[in-house]
Amino acid sequence: MKTTFIRNHQYNYVKKQADFVLKTLRTVADRRVLETVRADAEMKVTGAFASLSTEQEQLLRPISTLETAEEFQEYMKNLEPHLEPFPPITLKQIQKLFPKNKKMKLPDLQAIDFRYVTYLAWVDISTNKLFIVYPHEGEFIGVEGRIVPTHKKGYCLFCNRQQELAFLTVKTRPEVAAADNYASVGQYVCIDNRGCNQSITDISALEKFVLSVRK
Repeated sequence: MKTTFIRNHQYNYVKKQADFVLKTLRTVADRRVLETVRADAEMKVTGAFASLSTEQEQLLRPISTLETAEEFQEYMKNLEPHLEPFPPITLKQIQKLFPKNKKMKLPDLQAIDFRYVTYLAWVDISTNKLFIVYPHEGEFIGVEGRIVPTHKKGYCLFCNRQQELAFLTVKTRPEVAAADNYASVGQYVCIDNRGCNQSITDISALEKFVLSVRK
């Protein structure tokens, strides 16, 4: 049985580096530049993990030796069995994260390939709310907020790619406030959370946001 050690955002990061190396191979003739780009990609890919076994390093390092598009495709395909999926979650667990939303729309968990999920998210169109579930230190954090489409492109807080955005507003209780006093935190995020999950390469902004608004 193959060990899983690559999280979705790390897989996306490796793919980003692989795409850059392939693009360089197609557009740059100077071998010194190519070798520098190759070595840099290998260093970045292995450096994206806190720790790696010898076997895991051997799986990642070939990024610096690939030549053709087919080889890059095969390289990424060989990583897929080692993807660490989003932790198992049930609809009942999700409902417990949002106890005040008895009639909220729930996601179709059967239709989701959890290997490619960093954060679980879905929109309830009837209430214009975005729901986010994020795993952190062995537990799930639920975040809900109201979204307003901007009908224009910009950079998403979570994946940092230029895409059509929505403005997400989340109510949060200040640390020092009256019991009924709430503040709002707003950020621009992707309308398409599936595409966001396929593009996110760094979880720091996402995690900082989720932890800052958790109830």
